[in-house]
Amino acid sequence: MTPRAPLALIAVTAGALLLAGCQATPAADAGATPDPDSTALGDGHGAIAGARELAEPALHLTSIAADGTVHHLDLIDEQSETLGQIAPADALDSEGRFLFAGREGEVSIVDSGVWTWNHIDHFHYYEAPARLLGELEGSGTPRTVTSDLGAGVFFDDGESGGEAVLLDFEALKQGEIVESFRLELDAPGAFVVPLPQGALVADPVAGELRHVDAVGEEQETVACVEPSGSIATNVGVVVGCADGAVLALTDGEGTTFERIAYPADAPTRAVTFSAREGRPTVAGRTDGSHFWLLDTRNRSWAVHDAGEPIVRVTAVDDADETVVALAADGSVLVLSGASGEVIARSAPLVAASLADPALAGGVDLVADQRRTYLNGPAERTLFELDPADGARVARTFTTEHEPVLFTETGR
Repeated sequence: MTPRAPLALIAVTAGALLLAGCQATPAADAGATPDPDSTALGDGHGAIAGARELAEPALHLTSIAADGTVHHLDLIDEQSETLGQIAPADALDSEGRFLFAGREGEVSIVDSGVWTWNHIDHFHYYEAPARLLGELEGSGTPRTVTSDLGAGVFFDDGESGGEAVLLDFEALKQGEIVESFRLELDAPGAFVVPLPQGALVADPVAGELRHVDAVGEEQETVACVEPSGSIATNVGVVVGCADGAVLALTDGEGTTFERIAYPADAPTRAVTFSAREGRPTVAGRTDGSHFWLLDTRNRSWAVHDAGEPIVRVTAVDDADETVVALAADGSVLVLSGASGEVIARSAPLVAASLADPALAGGVDLVADQRRTYLNGPAERTLFELDPADGARVARTFTTEHEPVLFTETGR
């Protein structure tokens, strides 16, 4: 294996490639007359043809059962519907509207039909018919990175490397699966991070990030030893490295890069990042009891010891520096981002799920402005918690299926 192989362009899809148009149970009345102001394409407010603009977000918990059935729970009326059936999935990624459910050799893409569009000082909320859009195929195990900037997939074929794919996100919003590029890469463990223009291809073999444009042409490289974890903030896009993080900043002049190094006495590194969407401060999970807070606005790190192993962690609030974590015993912790102190904790809600190796990887925490959500596949329950009220379980939703994978949609 060569330490650095060229990015060989396999294909650039110039036209619309609709892999499947399976119509699922609609999230809105498909026969309703849409608001004409919400259907104009390219109006700068996040609307698409056929969508209805709402007065408030249409928040849902969308989950995938062990058999691949996609379930959609409306958090307003607490009614559940089935969106359709995909092949059983091993992993799930979402930016709040689309679900990318991966398994060996392919990623199923589901449009939940509900989303929020950020207009800087206010938001627009939309609902449209939900759809199963189809499958993105590749050779190997897929790893997806997605945000409101787009979706990148790396199909890892082991020692031989794999295929790096960037999806055309605007086409996806219109119901079409279109590849902006597909590149062969001799770098097992790589991943593709969408940028406002193009993407970063994280190459652990070469120890670098390759900045490529929208058709896969390499622009420059940035050193990043052992890349792991990525997140988009309202400041820029973060990629974790062994010695800190690379922050990609994009403006009208292009993309520049800054390095945010760990403090000299760093006890361990962050391997994943998570936060309430659009925040400048994000939480970094380690492989033990520590967690990091990365402030992308101030270009600074802070590390705390939760005092017990944690398996998920996400930053919820910047002003109060609130962090929510899932402890290894299945309890949800509310932590102070300033001190690391445990402010509150729930009972062990998902102990059985975390004790089952086949289920533990799919248990996740998702935070929005008010609540935090947790799935318990073994418990057949979705939990809604209030971090501001002592980790109180505000609602529980018992499911007839095991919600082995889940996310919050409409946010």
